[in-house]
Amino acid sequence: MLLCATLFLASCTEEPVKTENRFIRVEGENLVAPDGSRFFIKGTNLGCWLNPEGYMFGFGRASSARLINEMFCEMVGPDRTAEFWKRFKDNYVTRADVEFIASCGANTIRIPFNYRIFTDEDYLGLTSAQDGFARIDSVVKWCGEFGLHVILDMHAAPGGQTGDNIDDSYGYPWLFESPASRQLFCDIWARIAEHYREEPVVLGYELMNEPIAPFFDTQEALNAKFLPLCKEAVARIREVDTNHIIVLGCPQWNTNFKPVTDWTFDDKMMLTCHRYGGEAGVEGIRDYIAFRDSTGLPMYMGEIGHNTMEWQTTYSRVMQQNNIGYTFWPYKKRDIECMVAFDVPEGWDEIVVPFAEGDRQDFGKVRAARPDQEKAWKAMCELTENLRFENCHPLEDYIGSMLLK
Repeated sequence: MLLCATLFLASCTEEPVKTENRFIRVEGENLVAPDGSRFFIKGTNLGCWLNPEGYMFGFGRASSARLINEMFCEMVGPDRTAEFWKRFKDNYVTRADVEFIASCGANTIRIPFNYRIFTDEDYLGLTSAQDGFARIDSVVKWCGEFGLHVILDMHAAPGGQTGDNIDDSYGYPWLFESPASRQLFCDIWARIAEHYREEPVVLGYELMNEPIAPFFDTQEALNAKFLPLCKEAVARIREVDTNHIIVLGCPQWNTNFKPVTDWTFDDKMMLTCHRYGGEAGVEGIRDYIAFRDSTGLPMYMGEIGHNTMEWQTTYSRVMQQNNIGYTFWPYKKRDIECMVAFDVPEGWDEIVVPFAEGDRQDFGKVRAARPDQEKAWKAMCELTENLRFENCHPLEDYIGSMLLK
């Protein structure tokens, strides 16, 4: 009897604790905070940090993480390139950055990431033991300190979900046609959900960013494969995590909700859309509002920005009036169109950018175009120092246009 009683008590202690009231939840078209108040997303994107894009550095041809890395390796070698990426990741986002974002009035940070940070693939200077969890854990910890929430966005999925530079792929959304890529996609989301299942700072999981670019002849066939894959990934997530919200976008740069014919396969779901350019006003997002209303689900604008301050202010006001939260893109980049800008060092535009933009189609041309390696390396090291928050400068007009306060 004593043994039975002991086993019974042990089984009771192993029972999962009900923690749902610690998490942001969905109630109709609203998000609700644990204290019962309405939660309206306002914030920014940590773009470029874990999924670099060339335009953030001033590059055109070297437009994705893979191409940037290749160019750096050709210019200064793989060892120095690996060191550059470590310094880059260390300095691009720090506790001071998160504290500043919170001080501006934001309550949410969207973290775009490349799936490779959860694999042993060659990525950003590491060829094994990738540091994805360690990097994101640091931001989650800081956000907890300053009262921010986090949306995890798989910006680059296995095989590529978009077919352009933003997903660091090979120019086609192979994710939807490759069984191995689909399997890895679901496996990674299951691992992420297992890791963060009890973390209330994490608001939700955005399955994939801007799937299926609009310039493929196979667009309709690819669109038809989008929702089944989302359902498969959600099923895997729910095996280990029933606390967090699923963030569901749509094809053609997160603008076309027609392929989203079922939004009832999960009871904790939020829609997401994107808008760059176009008419600044409610007419520019009328279709989004209509779809949101037809589903009865919350919707938020995961990316918006890169426009005039008047345009951004108008859209911020329109989104607030129509209950569509938002995270502006991006938080940090060179020069302009961000919350915090970093300066490029002397030699960057004169040495690094010309090599990145030059003809490097064969080894002979690489050798002919390669600049002085020490000067190039000096510019790369100085850039990583310029990335530190204390060396950046806030763009007050841009921040003001976001209407965070």
